[in-house]
Amino acid sequence: MSSTAKPENQVEQFLTFELAGDAYAIEILKVQEIRGWEKVRKIPNTPSYVKGALNLRGTIVPIIDLRDRFNMEPAEYTPVTVVIVMCIQTESSGKLVMGIVADAVSDVLDIHPEDVKSPPNLGVKINTRYIRGMYVGRKNMVMLLDVDKLLNPDEFVEISNIPDVLSGK
Repeated sequence: MSSTAKPENQVEQFLTFELAGDAYAIEILKVQEIRGWEKVRKIPNTPSYVKGALNLRGTIVPIIDLRDRFNMEPAEYTPVTVVIVMCIQTESSGKLVMGIVADAVSDVLDIHPEDVKSPPNLGVKINTRYIRGMYVGRKNMVMLLDVDKLLNPDEFVEISNIPDVLSGK
């Protein structure tokens, strides 16, 4: 076993955040920092969910609005709106620093792998590969996102209908 392999049944920590009242989570080891919303530099000729970029101590960080990416109702950015800056791993570009806009950061969850349920089978026309799994907590159901796939610039494809399908709309 290599030093980077995860032993089975090891608890993983996830940072939870809210989008439109629903809970989502990402591996906490991917998170570099959490910042309050600040105006970003617009990038011309990008999809609407790419809100722009910010200069983070000399690193230019693209900022993705997941509400827009998931085709949710837009929300005004408020003092509790946050940007979660993450380091993702892509096959073609290696490590990238990206940020996502979230309505609010909620909590850190310790989750055992056996408590993660598989994403629902929605047929071949709905792409759920960005969903790592589902976790049913005490208060609500949390969608665990695979940010390496979700934020990979090579895979920016239309995934806007996933939340509607999952909520039965």
